[in-house]
Amino acid sequence: MRTVRALWGSSHPGPTLVVTALAFALGVATGLEPWRLVLLTASVFAGQLSIGISNDALDAERDRAVGRTDKPIARGDVSVRVAWAAALGLLAVALVLSAPLGWRMLAAHALVLGSAWSYNAGLKSTPWSIVPFLVSFGLFPSLATLSAPEPAFAAGWGWIAGAVLGAAVHLTNVLPDLDDDARTGVRGLPHRLGPRVSAILAATGVLGGAVAVLLGAAGGDLAAVTPVSWIFFVAVVAVAVATAWLAISRPPTRLLFRLVMLAALLLAAQLVASGGAIIA
Repeated sequence: MRTVRALWGSSHPGPTLVVTALAFALGVATGLEPWRLVLLTASVFAGQLSIGISNDALDAERDRAVGRTDKPIARGDVSVRVAWAAALGLLAVALVLSAPLGWRMLAAHALVLGSAWSYNAGLKSTPWSIVPFLVSFGLFPSLATLSAPEPAFAAGWGWIAGAVLGAAVHLTNVLPDLDDDARTGVRGLPHRLGPRVSAILAATGVLGGAVAVLLGAAGGDLAAVTPVSWIFFVAVVAVAVATAWLAISRPPTRLLFRLVMLAALLLAAQLVASGGAIIA
């Protein structure tokens, strides 16, 4: 049980659960049959676990160097070897669970996971660190639509909403760790932009995602937007404003990332509440 707890703690549990909830919500919005919805959710959950654990396995030495006592692998609660076995095993599980949903879904999920793993493997230390987030989150809504009996890519507005949300996640996730990253040679795009610019861009991305969902789900007709959808839209705007205000007025903390995660859940709820079709 200690090993399981350590692996769970290494999987970045918060983001893993949020992304899994997003997959479930998108599946509901797409109208998937129950068995397809279960497979979609389970495959995304396994994939996210593999991404988080592989990230901490790769960063173990770096985390030890900067004294990250919140990291189970760096603390020695689980060995790097066991972590790698778990990450690779979960990656295989994610792809196996995707296969019954069709080759298109399998290929798309493999691309999403490959993109995320490429970030862990080295892109995080380059000016292109945001690219895996644009690719993985941009394609993410299509995992649900490609899981349908008649698979299709998500509508363009779904790609936009996913990509800008992914950018916001990246730009805020690393902010509290900028100093530690600098000491260990990690210098991605947020490190080059600086914390304030990164956080403001993230807030702008959240707003862009909310607008994309609002207009896209209603077919571009504001008169067709439901009252419940407006409520969620206003909530997302409030989160974006709070993110920008905190970025300007205070040093960066993990709260900024949590606000973006909250925005992601609100966007998913907005999509489901709107009843709009996400299939192109």
